[in-house]
Amino acid sequence: MRDLDKSVLTAIGVISGTSMDAIDVSIVESDGHERLSFGAGAGYAYPPETRRALQALVAEAERAVTEPLEELEAAVTVAHLDAVRRFMNDQGIKPESVDLVGLHGQTVYHRPEIRFTRQLIDGPAVARALGIPTVDRFRHADVEAGGEGAPFAPLYHRALALGLEQPVMVLNLGGVGNVTYIDGNEVIAFDTGPASAILDDFVLRRLGKTYDADGTLAASGKVREDLVADFMVNPYFDRSAPKSLDRNDFHRRAQVVEALSDADGAATLAAFTVESVVGALRHVPKAPRRWLVTGGGRLNGHFMRRLRERLGVPVEPVEAAGWAGDVIEAQTFGYLAIRSVKGLPLSLPGTTGVPQPLTGGRLNLPG
Repeated sequence: MRDLDKSVLTAIGVISGTSMDAIDVSIVESDGHERLSFGAGAGYAYPPETRRALQALVAEAERAVTEPLEELEAAVTVAHLDAVRRFMNDQGIKPESVDLVGLHGQTVYHRPEIRFTRQLIDGPAVARALGIPTVDRFRHADVEAGGEGAPFAPLYHRALALGLEQPVMVLNLGGVGNVTYIDGNEVIAFDTGPASAILDDFVLRRLGKTYDADGTLAASGKVREDLVADFMVNPYFDRSAPKSLDRNDFHRRAQVVEALSDADGAATLAAFTVESVVGALRHVPKAPRRWLVTGGGRLNGHFMRRLRERLGVPVEPVEAAGWAGDVIEAQTFGYLAIRSVKGLPLSLPGTTGVPQPLTGGRLNLPG
């Protein structure tokens, strides 16, 4: 029997982001506060048929409100379980050395305005299969309390950022963009706008490719500045933080780029992402001295060049600070699993708009 009351716990964190390209797994050790260390991480692809089924669901995401989706959730759970087992085998991690597994699951619909969020994962089944306690349903309590339910990485970012010159902005360019502003104990977080998902989906439709490698296609095109300006008129960008988005919130309006060439369409969508990030400065008290970028978008050379040009301060991948950019979100949910069992907040008024600091998550025991 594991002692979950001890001061320092070891947790494996697991997440598949909105791009659904892989299931990321990593390991952290922490007291849930400032004592923190992290180990290796890795990504494991979904079986192609499971990814296709998830993409089909996301295209009609409202189904997630009413349909049980039992078969798809079972497939997602098997894929997550396989990823954890492979990670532990690859890293030589023995089950008895792990206190917790933090399972974010696969988000398929997120609508905080109707107090609804859904992540596909069967936490109790994973706990039984691994013989390790699991924590899932991280976002539910926040959404039920009137919070945005996202982003959920800010408290982990704050723990990582101790000792860095501040204020600092952590930018996650995943399927959706989000930022964490950190200045001492002040933490503000919100979704900025579209990021990789809107460009990935365009490139998939046009070229059958899963993403624009290094932003090469976007860099070769001409930006339709009038369309970008029109996209930025969306009232979301004027809303005060905290605030959050669903993966597909801007897809319908952005369909106007279908009239453009492949290169010009990609260039215009990439410019939209960059301008939405720049717009985030309206919602923080001071201009950050430095931006640290995580998520797959940090590997997009075009994104990074344009962000440096527009922001005028250092914009670097999080590896420049010694962080593990490929698996930082997986580490987040290991860290939050530890905070959950200790009854510590997972979200704050300044990160999700929840009325007061709020814990969350559901603990599932193996037996």
